[in-house]
Amino acid sequence: MNSRISAFAVITLMFLTCSPLLAQQRPRISPHDTISSVVDHDRVMIVYGRPYTKDPKTGDMRKIWGGLVPYGKVWRTGADEATLLITQQPIMIADTTIPAGAYTLFTLPADDGSCKLIINKQIGQWGLQYDPKQDLARIDMKKDSLDKAVDQFTMAIEKGSAGGGMLKLSWENTQFSVNFTVQKPQ
Repeated sequence: MNSRISAFAVITLMFLTCSPLLAQQRPRISPHDTISSVVDHDRVMIVYGRPYTKDPKTGDMRKIWGGLVPYGKVWRTGADEATLLITQQPIMIADTTIPAGAYTLFTLPADDGSCKLIINKQIGQWGLQYDPKQDLARIDMKKDSLDKAVDQFTMAIEKGSAGGGMLKLSWENTQFSVNFTVQKPQ
């Protein structure tokens, strides 16, 4: 357990040290956020950029799904650096075990309204650098329509009512989600 906590601390320190350097190389237009939640004694954290629906240069409203985020193409799931998922314990998403560690999250929306969450083993890259050979998993997400539009891309990690948790991605009038469970140490 101590080695997992140490690895988590090293990865977090590396990210915090490297992020300012990356930010200096490429200007950021979108604010960044870190979300974290403890689910079944496992800390799950996501670090991501939060773009707005409005174009930062013109102020015009943009079509998100099928526009800014094109169908049939891998999206960085946020803005700027690739979105980072960190988990201290292995988690199970669908039928895939995600070992403890750090991963990049990508999404692949389709024109039929479906969306896949891509968990990629490569970390630390700018968000547009995607290597499909590094994919750990591609997982179907559930799509829901939102009653109230979300202006800024938002991710959330919530505790599930029957244990486990849920990862949510909300933007415009759409929310994609996927459930996960924490694997107990053996």
